[in-house]
Amino acid sequence: MSITAERKAALIAEHGRKPGDTGSPEVQIAILSERISNLTEHFKSNHKDNHSRRGLLSMVTQRRRLLDYLKKKDDSRYQDIIKKLGLRR
Repeated sequence: MSITAERKAALIAEHGRKPGDTGSPEVQIAILSERISNLTEHFKSNHKDNHSRRGLLSMVTQRRRLLDYLKKKDDSRYQDIIKKLGLRR
């Protein structure tokens, strides 16, 4: 259910604003989106796993707050991350 270290490093390299950037909202949103998609796949075969579902809802809320923050601070960065990750279809 969690992401591998290699995948996390790839997400950081792809969405970071500079090398080694792990704290920017873009990187945090990308990592949360990856974890959310992994959990969504997990629930297709484990539909009664309510404990993990609570964690999923927490991650979705955290991603929403980061997206709201980014939209308030810099709308162009918000639009870029939405487009890259394919959110808001």
